Amino acid sequence: MAVYLLHFDRPYHHARHYLGFTTDLGTRLALHKAPTGASHHRLMQVIHAAGIGFVVSRVWPDGDRELERQLKRRKAAPGLCPICRGAARRSTRKESVSDASSNSKTAAAAED
Repeated sequence: MAVYLLHFDRPYHHARHYLGFTTDLGTRLALHKAPTGASHHRLMQVIHAAGIGFVVSRVWPDGDRELERQLKRRKAAPGLCPICRGAARRSTRKESVSDASSNSKTAAAAED
């Protein structure tokens, strides 16, 4: 049994992730990748139809349906996703470097 988080290559409207539960992760992922395999998961159908790919970003190997429900109720998939958390950290670092650069340029201009 496992709970897994899929990270989409690009958002589909507001959706960037899919959180699911399975007893056989390999089979479930194969079904998600097949054009008609995930027919009971409407989001995965439209993701496939829109040509949006996905990667498994996180797995809770001993997860059960209760964990899946708890995680879904939190509505915090980006916070659970290592890919999104890494992108947020890189973005924050870039802003900090950019802010520091701007501040030093402003200070240098003020000295002139």
